[in-house]
Amino acid sequence: MSGQGNSLYTLSTIIKSSRTIATIHYRLEAVASRIEDVADIQEQRAGISNPNAGSSQTTPVPAPPPPPPPPPPPAVIEDPKAAIAYDEAILEGKLKPFIELTNSFGSDALKEQVSLLEPLFGAIRQVVHTAGSCIQPPSDEFLKLLGPVQSGYEAVSLVKEKNSRDREWSLHYSVIATGASCVSWITDSKPGPFVQGIKEETEFYGNRLIKDYKEKDAKHLEWTRAFTGLLQGLKEYIAEYHTTGLSWNPKGISLSEYKAIPATDGAPPPPPPPPPAPGPAPVQASGSGGVAAVFAELNRGADVTKGLRKVEKSEMTHKNPALRETSTVPSNTSPPLSKKPTKPAKPQSLSTKKPAKFALEGNKWVIEYQENEPGLMVENAEISQVITLYGCKNTTVVIKGKVNGVTIVNCIKTSVLVDSVISSVSVTASPSFVIQITGSAPTIQLDSTDSGQIYLSKNCLGVEIITAKCSAINVSLPVEGEEEGVFEEKPIPEMLRTTVHNGALVTGVVEHTG
Repeated sequence: MSGQGNSLYTLSTIIKSSRTIATIHYRLEAVASRIEDVADIQEQRAGISNPNAGSSQTTPVPAPPPPPPPPPPPAVIEDPKAAIAYDEAILEGKLKPFIELTNSFGSDALKEQVSLLEPLFGAIRQVVHTAGSCIQPPSDEFLKLLGPVQSGYEAVSLVKEKNSRDREWSLHYSVIATGASCVSWITDSKPGPFVQGIKEETEFYGNRLIKDYKEKDAKHLEWTRAFTGLLQGLKEYIAEYHTTGLSWNPKGISLSEYKAIPATDGAPPPPPPPPPAPGPAPVQASGSGGVAAVFAELNRGADVTKGLRKVEKSEMTHKNPALRETSTVPSNTSPPLSKKPTKPAKPQSLSTKKPAKFALEGNKWVIEYQENEPGLMVENAEISQVITLYGCKNTTVVIKGKVNGVTIVNCIKTSVLVDSVISSVSVTASPSFVIQITGSAPTIQLDSTDSGQIYLSKNCLGVEIITAKCSAINVSLPVEGEEEGVFEEKPIPEMLRTTVHNGALVTGVVEHTG
């Protein structure tokens, strides 16, 4: 019995030991699983703080690229023949002696006004040089070239306005301001007759000046004849090089290429830029981490679980049977933000009305945002002045006198009555306009305008009417043999036919018969 009892005791001990070993085994597996979880967390944190930790080797720094080759020498544009002739005949032959003559006796204001002719005629020289080197650009690009010319002419006219009360030299100021408007020949299709007209207007003041100083001081007579000689020389120059308008070079370069060529002054080209600096060296892999980091996290105790996200009840499969069917847990996405409502546009009827303007600024009459004005009057307009209308509506403007030009932009149902115009009448984006010319005008330009009426006088039958993107434009011509005020209306053709003839496009008006 004692032997049997010992056997039972030994078996019981073995069973208990087996249970203890199994318990220890389960606990070791739990600890190992926990260590693996902590190790994963540590690796994730190490990856965020040191993204290059997984790389054990550094990437070699690439060699810097070779320096670029030196730029080619800048192109040099030779002076066109027309520009060289302009220098000799106008700048050196006429303008320079006239400035020296003025400085010998003129007042300070007159010297200032005449000195402004040098940059003004210099700007014309630049336009002539550009035209002799380039093919003809679009009209909008060409107008940008005229900025220095316009500002130069305004500066000359401003001296006259500032010294209008100086009676002793007022005729001198008028001679210069009137003659300076000759620079507009670069925009005229008949520049020779245009300059001749300016010369005649200048002689109107010059003859009065000669009459006043004929018995007093011969230097004023010489001065007047020198300036009219400048205009005569300009007319002769135009007759030789720009008979039908500013001459462009059909074999020249484009305007953009011309502007890209720098002015040469003999200086050597700049050295090439230095090679780019090498990039920053890659970060070395960190030697910390691994099992040591895992045990370091375990030593934190209860703080280990602070970085874990709390699982909501909706994400627990044992409390949400629907998740067990799909075996996936939906992500906790936040609802989309509501779009901010857009502010409605302000009705046109409530938009702020811009203030009306009717003023003379320098040599420009500015007429803007006039509405329902049946009788605006520009009295005693001068030949050097430009009339500009913008944003007017249901307005009639009467211009008394001969002016340099008239411009109408973005006007609606606007009528203009003008005596004579030296350069042109321009209408842009102004539907339902009416223009009546009682004297003469060389050119009428219409652009992006519908429904217009033009009344011409007997002295204005030589006008050129240029249209672009226009419709319903009628021209009323005086009837020969009838009394004044009897007109016959003629429409400007809108339908054109283009054919190819000998390799060129030929465009003509479509005529309906039958």
